[in-house]
Amino acid sequence: MGKISVFVGLLWLFFGNHLWAGTITVCNSCEVKTIREGIAVAADFDTLLIKKGTYKEYNIQVNKPLTIIGENYPVVDGEDQGEIITIVSNNVTIDGLFIINVGTSYTADYAAIRVVKSEDFLIQNVVLEKLFFGIYLEKCKNGKVYNNKIIGDAVDEYNSGNGIQLWYSQNIVVERNIVQHVRDGIYLEFSDNIIIENNISSNNLRYGLHFMFSNDDIYKNNTFENNGAGVAVMFSKRIKMLGNTFKKNWGTASFGVLLKEINDAEITGNTFEENTIGISIEGSNRINYSKNNFIKNGWAIKVRGACYANTFIHNNFMYNSFDLAYNSNLNDNIFEENYWSNYTGYDLDRNGMGDVPYRPVKLFSYIVNRTPETIILLRSLFMDIIDFSEKVSPVFTPDALVDAKPLMKKIK
Repeated sequence: MGKISVFVGLLWLFFGNHLWAGTITVCNSCEVKTIREGIAVAADFDTLLIKKGTYKEYNIQVNKPLTIIGENYPVVDGEDQGEIITIVSNNVTIDGLFIINVGTSYTADYAAIRVVKSEDFLIQNVVLEKLFFGIYLEKCKNGKVYNNKIIGDAVDEYNSGNGIQLWYSQNIVVERNIVQHVRDGIYLEFSDNIIIENNISSNNLRYGLHFMFSNDDIYKNNTFENNGAGVAVMFSKRIKMLGNTFKKNWGTASFGVLLKEINDAEITGNTFEENTIGISIEGSNRINYSKNNFIKNGWAIKVRGACYANTFIHNNFMYNSFDLAYNSNLNDNIFEENYWSNYTGYDLDRNGMGDVPYRPVKLFSYIVNRTPETIILLRSLFMDIIDFSEKVSPVFTPDALVDAKPLMKKIK
């Protein structure tokens, strides 16, 4: 009997209430007809199975550990009344719901799903439409937002919210989500050790991704396309951006990525294609840029000032109107062994590197930086003449800013 008691005790220790968890079915013809009622009668770690149908509910509070699963995507219609689901417990899973009609407010950030001070949560396979904010994580830890589809109908920034928002959260994974037509696709503030991976954030009013004061985060294999101003990265440290695509972010003040006050970061293996500016950099130091592709951008890179000890090695600069804009005559950054499609030098010793250094900052780029109206002279003979004169005798562009070992072939 003693051994059996010990065994039962160990089972309780490791599995707790999970051993006795039950399933409560919710449907219009069931004994339990609403999600709110199902939560009220459920015990800790029970499962609520929500049958297909429409449930006109809002301000649903999940205040105990539960798994809420939708069968064939039941619709939860908030009827524009306010927030729809608020999670205030640890160990909550939301899976397979179709949530619509979040209320719009100018004083409260109503969300389709809000998670508050919770741990070990999972939000997956959820479809959100007609929303204000989509999924809002507030002071949360150790959770996952996976494989959701968030489609807003934002028209103006002032009355629209963000698709996925993290505020003061740690150790969260945001993976394989699609976010479109909201203000900012993914927004982080004061959120550390976050993994943002394999998401598609496109056609949003402002930014595909926007984060501030968030350190030690990893952004990997995401696509940010056709957003108002691409991705804004500000006031953060030790960021890794790996294998992402920043594409077709066009506009007078648009860019693939804006880096402002970013230090000790790694930007590797990304593609910046057909953006007004591939990367706009200001006050950012000790960043390693390597194995990136800059393709058909207006400016591949714009360095606005106060950027030191950065390295640009083994990148491809192909068919950009301007490879580099620089607003200082001083350079403390390293450009080495990059491929430049505009390079016209030669390789007599056939070591794969040009024998003549390449100067990526053109005089015309310098002029346009100070007088934007002169862009109308792009592709003119006048531009070719002044660029050639500056290459022969550099006066206005940084004398030390050269790639001494330009590659003859692009890096695969």
